[in-house]
Amino acid sequence: MAETGSIRAGIGGWTFKPWDEAFYPDDLAKKRQLEYASRQLKTIEINGTYYGSQKPATFAKWRDETPEGFIFSLKASRYCTNRKVLAEAGPSIEKFLTQGIIELGDRLGPILWQFMPTKAFDPDDFSAFLELLPQKQDGLALTHVVEPRHPSFQTAEFVELITAHGVAAVVADHADYPMFADITADFVYARLQKGSDDLPTCYSTEEIEQWAGRFRDYSEGLAPNDLDLIAPDRTIEKKPRDVFVFFISGGKVNAPVGANALQKAVD
Repeated sequence: MAETGSIRAGIGGWTFKPWDEAFYPDDLAKKRQLEYASRQLKTIEINGTYYGSQKPATFAKWRDETPEGFIFSLKASRYCTNRKVLAEAGPSIEKFLTQGIIELGDRLGPILWQFMPTKAFDPDDFSAFLELLPQKQDGLALTHVVEPRHPSFQTAEFVELITAHGVAAVVADHADYPMFADITADFVYARLQKGSDDLPTCYSTEEIEQWAGRFRDYSEGLAPNDLDLIAPDRTIEKKPRDVFVFFISGGKVNAPVGANALQKAVD
């Protein structure tokens, strides 16, 4: 049996009013929603860190409410990425990384750096930004994933640039934003955003099975053969890779059900 990385399926955040009925038990106190969600899912992408800073005690609380093996991803502050000159983001990046995220300890997974849809690819400026992303913070290892949403990033130069830094790009299943299916890091990070509230599992059963196959390929170190690569001629080391996949945006009401369905399919 081939050695594989772990595949974790999850959702964005854990507070969403429709989930009070669609996901959480009727008698569950709101203060226990993270405790419950983290035992139904293997990962959650925290969006609140994009909008504002948190206290170290908050990160510690999140850590203590989740079980061993559970992983958070954090969306980095918008003040780091929503700027004309990315090379000048150093102080904002430092502020984000020193707010107390190390309190998450082994619950901390990838940090997501999301860019505005209007932000075009400037190779020199983006390279300077990548140089600002540290591999450790106070001794805690960090992994980084970027989410460009402008088509100008769909070039081999961008793929080679982030590969050199060991940074992943989001495999974005989105109606408008580009997808980066190329393997560029030791892990893969996907955001499935085409779901529908009309589907009980967010995505159809057929689509979930299709994505499950792709994520199994990624976990074995292979790029799926049915996703277009930007730089298809690159040689990729075949080794196990962890995969993080989030049901985000479209079909949010049933996103937890979709994540569980996908988890079952890959397990």
